Amino acid sequence: MTLLSFESLSAYWSAPIVEANIIIFFNLLGALLLGLVVGYERSYHGRAAGMRTYSLVCLASAALTVIVGYPSLWFGGHAQVAVQTMVLSNPDVTRVIQGIVTGVGFLGAGVIIKEGFTISGLTTAASIWTASAIGVLVGVGFYAAAISLAVMSALVMMWVSKLEMWLPSRHAIAIDLHFTQGFIPSEDELNRAMQDIGYEIAKGSLVIDSHSGKQRWHFAAIALLKNSNCSIPSLSQKLAAFNGVEDYQLAFARN
Repeated sequence: MTLLSFESLSAYWSAPIVEANIIIFFNLLGALLLGLVVGYERSYHGRAAGMRTYSLVCLASAALTVIVGYPSLWFGGHAQVAVQTMVLSNPDVTRVIQGIVTGVGFLGAGVIIKEGFTISGLTTAASIWTASAIGVLVGVGFYAAAISLAVMSALVMMWVSKLEMWLPSRHAIAIDLHFTQGFIPSEDELNRAMQDIGYEIAKGSLVIDSHSGKQRWHFAAIALLKNSNCSIPSLSQKLAAFNGVEDYQLAFARN
């Protein structure tokens, strides 16, 4: 029997492999649900890594882990034939997977962009890493599991953002205040002023710099209420009324 014979190719869809793919599907489904739960906690607090990022990473991690439990079914269950044909000795597929995951991780890091309190590209990076897991599943012959992972990943990227918008959350605003020359703002007064308009300064986010006698305060503000209506123009009018504020800048933040 050659590797291209009908019997060899049909082995990729044999009963044991189909059963393993069904078990892997339920593993992926469980990882997806748990990843969504953990990601929602971060999304609720206005963090950059939310439900999509966590669910994609959890999916890929589950896929790369669960296939290690079925080495006898890799490559259609006839890995030994492939080994003899290619004249290889003691190949270790797990080391190949490890190298792929590590390399793709560096590739994903290249698409993450941080600007002030806003971080973008995390979901794209996670999706690249998930794509590597899909490729690994295809490589070892678990086609049904690869299709399941691809479909789940696409659904996560298309629909989970809408789910995040529907669920209660506290959004974040990046605020940049420029004060008039010689004016020394008070953090307590600023905190009270922000609370009056429904926000609180995120702990550890305050950055202060001074140039030519003018202070600049940069911080992230978190909404006090869940799903509070936020209008950037109306918020800007309230910021302009702060004592000593000369210029300001604000934008939605994912910190």
